[in-house]
Amino acid sequence: MAMDAKEIELKAKALTKAATQNEPPATIIGLLKELQKGVRASEDLLRSTRVGIIVNKFKQHKAPEVARLSSEIVSKWRTEINKNKASGSPSASQRSSGSPRPQNGAASPSPDKAAKLSVPPDKRSWKADGVDVNQTANRIRDSCIGLMYDGLCLNSTEAPRAVLGKAGAVEAAAYAAFGPETKEQYRTKIRSLYQNLKNKSNPKLRVRVLSGEVTPEHFVKMTHDELRSAEQREEDAKIQKQNMDKAMVAQAERSISTSLQCGKCGQRKVTYTEAQTRSADEPMTLFCTCMNCGKSWKQ
Repeated sequence: MAMDAKEIELKAKALTKAATQNEPPATIIGLLKELQKGVRASEDLLRSTRVGIIVNKFKQHKAPEVARLSSEIVSKWRTEINKNKASGSPSASQRSSGSPRPQNGAASPSPDKAAKLSVPPDKRSWKADGVDVNQTANRIRDSCIGLMYDGLCLNSTEAPRAVLGKAGAVEAAAYAAFGPETKEQYRTKIRSLYQNLKNKSNPKLRVRVLSGEVTPEHFVKMTHDELRSAEQREEDAKIQKQNMDKAMVAQAERSISTSLQCGKCGQRKVTYTEAQTRSADEPMTLFCTCMNCGKSWKQ
């Protein structure tokens, strides 16, 4: 059963008290699980009750199970909010009177603009589409949402609202797995995801993420090989097979002679191979190498 704002505020205060009084992890986990089950996340609800900020702080808790659960809850709430925005839910998209305004002047798209493209697919970006990427009240994270939007919208005909929802979900998953935003691992992952989405030789990756075939949680943890297209992997397999075939070609067998003498060091430790380099009625050519000094010659 969903909690009302008053109940959520009480649970949030209980969490803060448990942290300040060094309550055992089991107590904190119990409170977190109640919030996980009872909160139907909306932007206004999390902001007015401050429960999002409080739970987010527990991601740095010394007890791994507490940190992991709080990360899961924050990611879940962020995904719910972005899904509501993508579906055009009024309760999720409305800002409270005390909400911060966008810092970069980007205006939220009107319902019509959010549903229709106003620029060619190959010219799209969050700025060109006129969307508001200020979703977290955190400058770095909002900038990363913009990067994910730019990577996902390229050559896409998906509505701006849908792309923004997916971009926010991807950033939230990256934040949960590699955050906070001050960590280099988080920033490196965002840059890597953006470069892979923009890769012209792998356009299917954008489609797979936008369609939901690849979930945001899986996308941010995909290996370099998994991110590549099937065509790229097939081409790599062909090259690898060719290299393997070349490596397994039988080498010409070299014989050792004690009758041949090196003209440089005078030793009679000489290896040689024979090859027919002239007409068939002429003798074969010997290619010789001294095992002592390395001199090579033919005769």
